[in-house]
Amino acid sequence: MKSKIKNLDVFRTIEKWAPLDLAYDWDNIGLQVGSSTREVKKVMVTLDVLETVVDEAIEKEVDLIIAHHPLLFKPVKQINTDEVQGRVIQKLLNHNITVYAAHTNLDAADGGVNDMLCDAIGIKSTDLLIESKEETLYKLVVYVPITHVTNVRNALGDSGAGHAGNYSHCTFQTEGIGTFTPLAGTNPFIGEEGIMEHVSEAKVETIVSEGNLSLALDRMKEAHPYEEVAYDIITLSNEGAKFGIGRIGCLASEMTLQELSNHVKQALEVPTVRVTGDLGQPVKKIAVLGGSGEGYIRVAKEKGADVYLTGDMSFHTAQDAWQMGLSIIDPGHHVEKVMKQATKRYLKSVYTDEQLEVIISDSNTEPFQFV
Repeated sequence: MKSKIKNLDVFRTIEKWAPLDLAYDWDNIGLQVGSSTREVKKVMVTLDVLETVVDEAIEKEVDLIIAHHPLLFKPVKQINTDEVQGRVIQKLLNHNITVYAAHTNLDAADGGVNDMLCDAIGIKSTDLLIESKEETLYKLVVYVPITHVTNVRNALGDSGAGHAGNYSHCTFQTEGIGTFTPLAGTNPFIGEEGIMEHVSEAKVETIVSEGNLSLALDRMKEAHPYEEVAYDIITLSNEGAKFGIGRIGCLASEMTLQELSNHVKQALEVPTVRVTGDLGQPVKKIAVLGGSGEGYIRVAKEKGADVYLTGDMSFHTAQDAWQMGLSIIDPGHHVEKVMKQATKRYLKSVYTDEQLEVIISDSNTEPFQFV
């Protein structure tokens, strides 16, 4: 019998790619509206949750909307169904549609929005533009009866624990004797109430990142036969993975600013871009920050970028960049739409078509027209 997939299962899948702790404190990510326990058969991926998107989801009988931009970005003081936001929330609840957002955590994630933009443009050998987090690493130690070691070890590895470089499912195991006495009211897997047990057990050790710790513990406990699982979590001083927003890297070959601007329009499927700088200038090192990145022009310049590609550039910030010799290409905020196809591919790498149907919203959420 095919197991049913719940919204929470899809949330956890997204969070393996874009852990919640990568998000900025001011961001509102995760579940926006709806239920985490409801069964899901059809997911729609969108950049924004506008009313047209919700109407499309209703028409297509979607159960879950995965969005980049949060529906509820600022605290809601009232849900007034005479206004657009209230009407959207009402429609979602009336049709049992859940909304989940992966925003700055997906921006910062490895393979997230900024990496998607670099891949589309052809920027290679990228580094972080702004480091926002170094992930804490933990040693997870669990004591398991010998009969269940393989199940627990596989559950840990499948949850994302035990990653070291390009290796997965890394563990270390020693064997010994575990002792315990079941007290009144217990229901032991092994032994009897009031009698001390001596059990052949393995001590299984693995490494787990901060972002995967909660899921690893859940999966470990699900696979473990004991009602009270004995385990230790030890904070490590080992250097963890670094995450942040923006990327900086190089084109495969030098081109002029004009040529790069034309290439960006084609690669990101935008009709026009705003550009500052000498169009004949040869450029190769490019900084990229999806969304609104005008606050980081000095970082891009200090890291040696010839061009900074970002959206929502204001007049005076563009002037500042121009005067400091940093060219700007502004393709707009909406180029973050690259996340739609990438998110669909990611979900399809985890779930079969029979398990979960994943579609991309056809609704246009770009407010600007170019005339």
